[in-house]
Amino acid sequence: MQHATPDLPETLGADLRALRKARGLTLTDLAETVGRSVGWLSQVERDKSDPSITDLRQIAAALEVSVSILFRHAAAPAHEAGHVVRAGARRPIGSDIAGLVEELLSPDLTDDFEMVHSTFQPHSRIKEAVSRPTQEVGYLISGKLQIEISGTTHTIHPGDSFRIRGEAFRWANPFGEPAVAIWVIAPPVY
Repeated sequence: MQHATPDLPETLGADLRALRKARGLTLTDLAETVGRSVGWLSQVERDKSDPSITDLRQIAAALEVSVSILFRHAAAPAHEAGHVVRAGARRPIGSDIAGLVEELLSPDLTDDFEMVHSTFQPHSRIKEAVSRPTQEVGYLISGKLQIEISGTTHTIHPGDSFRIRGEAFRWANPFGEPAVAIWVIAPPVY
C-alpha cells in the first residue's frame, strides 16, 4: 500500500463512495468508466490504495465533480477531524461557474446531506436551469439573490430561506453586492 499523500483527505475513499452512490453508480459502472478493475476501485474506496492524480482526474470527471473537491486544503487536528471545519480549511467545490464560489462546510460527503457556503458575485447568473434529484434548502446571509424555481422568480433577502424539491431552478445576482448563502443539499451532489 502506498503512503497517503498529504494533500489527500483521510476520507477520500468515503467521499468517493458517497459521490458514486449519490449518482446511482455501482462499483462496476465506475470502474468501467475509468478503465480500472472493480477490485482496485473497491480498495480506493476503503482507503487501502491511493489513486494517482491521473486516476483522480478520471474519477472526478466520471462523477462530474471538480478535482479540487477531492483535496484537503488544510489538515484538521486529529480531535477535530470529521467534526469541525475551520473557515480556512473549507474545500472549494462546484462546477467553476463564473460568478459563483462554493465551499464545503460539511467535514466530508459521507452524510445524507451536504452543507455549502455559496457566494454569488455581483451581476452573475446561470443561463440554463439546473434540475437534480435532490431536496435543497438555502438561507441567505447577506446581499440579495433572485432564484427561479419551476419558472417563478423570487427575490431573496437576508434572513429569507427557500426550498427546492427536484424542480428546475436557476439563480441570478443582478445586484451590486455579493450574495452569500448557506445551502443544504440531500443527497450530496458534489
